[in-house]
Amino acid sequence: MCVTSPRLTELSHGAGCACKLPAAELHPLLGALPSNNDPALLVGNDTADDAAVYRVSDALAIVTTVDFFTPIVDDPADFGRIAATNALSDVYAMGGTPITALNLVAYPLDRLGGEILREILGGGAAVAAEAGVSIVGGHSIDDAEPKYGLAVTGTVHPDRLVRNSTARAGHDLFLTKPIGGGVVSTAAKRGLAPKALVAEQVRVMTTLNREASVAAVAAGASAMTDVTGFGLLGHLREMVTAAGVGAEVEAGAVPAIEGVLDLLLGDEPPVAGGTRRNRTWAEEVVDWGPAVPEEHRWLLCDAMTSGGLLVAAPPGSDLPGARIGRVTGAPAGRISVA
Repeated sequence: MCVTSPRLTELSHGAGCACKLPAAELHPLLGALPSNNDPALLVGNDTADDAAVYRVSDALAIVTTVDFFTPIVDDPADFGRIAATNALSDVYAMGGTPITALNLVAYPLDRLGGEILREILGGGAAVAAEAGVSIVGGHSIDDAEPKYGLAVTGTVHPDRLVRNSTARAGHDLFLTKPIGGGVVSTAAKRGLAPKALVAEQVRVMTTLNREASVAAVAAGASAMTDVTGFGLLGHLREMVTAAGVGAEVEAGAVPAIEGVLDLLLGDEPPVAGGTRRNRTWAEEVVDWGPAVPEEHRWLLCDAMTSGGLLVAAPPGSDLPGARIGRVTGAPAGRISVA
């Protein structure tokens, strides 16, 4: 008798970066940890940045990060590709170059068998090869809910490091990839997402942020972060809070994966639980303009997986993606959306 394996997303309680712990609960926990006073630690966890950075010489710093999550698509190779692209993005968000990675695997081998895991790891390896990164080992555990990701090590010159905490008032805000991947994932689980839309979502999520990072550093970016599970406004909140600045966002200028806004127009839009939590948290500091429609409000809070870079850079910078707003001097920590 032929036994059909379950779809990967059927085993996932929350797809991709939407399975993150809520920002409103995570930040207080991290804030209670002891501070690290090592002068060589250039970036730790105090500003919710994308990766840690440790200086080893005047010309070299090590960038280290880890990222893994539950399945966001059913195709095993695509799951591996998305997870690897997402993990590497944290190094690119610091202006760094990833060089090595370790596989992180939680997997029900008895239930799903080895072939699916082989495809997941193969997808991750393909992205690592595209990025010029060597996968040098890893760790695995038995788990009823599959999870995959990478622990990544990279390098950056200390003088070319880009933080999320140094956004400069007067700089423009750029977003280098369209958002809305969380909407597509939720719609796909409900059988509402056309195959072409899912394919476009996968294309966006498997596009490396390497070239965008290089362009941002060359443009003199004052701050940078990648847009993932806390949504565009959640990660922008982290940026303005850490830098002590404000921000203005033009909702209509924010690029969306084509077809996503149509999905959000219905009476019961496909909005993930993570996105709902993001909106509650973001709205503590967001001032919505009365003309901003509901579908755009959900989009800006979408729990994105493997999104683009949110960059603060001088006006007129030539960056991929779209200009979506600007950094303001005041009120500090507030975001205006018009």
